[in-house]
Amino acid sequence: MSFLAILLLALAMSTDAFAVAICRGVSLKSTPFLGALKVGILFGFVEAITPLLGWLIGYIALQYIERWDHWIVFAVMLLLGLNMIYHSFKEDNDDNCDAKPLPSSKKSFLILVLTAVSTSIDAFAVGVGLALASVNIYIAATMIGLATCIMVTLGLLLGKKIGCLIGKQASFIGGIVLIVIGSITLYQHLAI
Repeated sequence: MSFLAILLLALAMSTDAFAVAICRGVSLKSTPFLGALKVGILFGFVEAITPLLGWLIGYIALQYIERWDHWIVFAVMLLLGLNMIYHSFKEDNDDNCDAKPLPSSKKSFLILVLTAVSTSIDAFAVGVGLALASVNIYIAATMIGLATCIMVTLGLLLGKKIGCLIGKQASFIGGIVLIVIGSITLYQHLAI
């Protein structure tokens, strides 16, 4: 996988967290930069850890499924991409737009952590696929974490200005990117 493909993957993986951050930013009266950055770092950290865990599982399983690995990568990317596209069109997906302000208590911090985990579950599956695609997971996970940190911070800061509609469009584009990356991986293995 090329550097450009990993960069596009990192941006695609950050779009769901970006959409949540935009919608949360819509509900805030004001968002201080430091507060937005702290939330961005939390989301970025979680988003960087989950592909590492997925990669470990995928690496262990690689010896058993090596013959079909390119099909599995394609299927994972296709399903995740379609899921992101589906949720970008889903009408009742506005529940994130009623999000509460940045955490100020332990309970709201826990909710924020759970939100970060829920937006990074797809990164776990991508990590499995990256093990099968023989990608340097440390570079990929770092890029995914940095992209998510930046996107969440920007989403919180710009939420009032751009609203939830842009967040849904970002999820749609992220889904398309995942499908394209999966298709390219499949093509490269079948063309050899």
